[in-house]
Amino acid sequence: MEFCPNCNSDTFIKAGIIKNRQRYKCKSCGYFFTVGKLGKKIDDYYVNKALQLYLEGLTYREIERILGVSHVSVMNWVRKYNIKRPYHAQYHPTYKILNLSELQEYFQNPQNISGAGVLITELGDKFMLIKWERFRN
Repeated sequence: MEFCPNCNSDTFIKAGIIKNRQRYKCKSCGYFFTVGKLGKKIDDYYVNKALQLYLEGLTYREIERILGVSHVSVMNWVRKYNIKRPYHAQYHPTYKILNLSELQEYFQNPQNISGAGVLITELGDKFMLIKWERFRN
């Protein structure tokens, strides 16, 4: 149910079409208005996952490629929720997208995880493995 943006009344009538959008006239105050355009709604799962990946050190473009969500949307969410990434100069994150069997093979080799931190997050039917290694000089 829509309401008049001027007086918040719910009594209005149709009053033509402008730019392919229905125009209304409020019966209480006489104000003309159109119903706001609804943008594409992105599921909260992707918002949370994008912010999580951003905090893990991935760039906006990397997140865009992984989740299929615009890097501009990710930037807007970071700004909207005031997310600050912690600064760790001595660590460098890398990531891999693996299915379940590849993930099991990865952990069978102890060299893959020695001297590093690892985070695994579900990504649809696959898994994202984020690994932090110290920069080697």
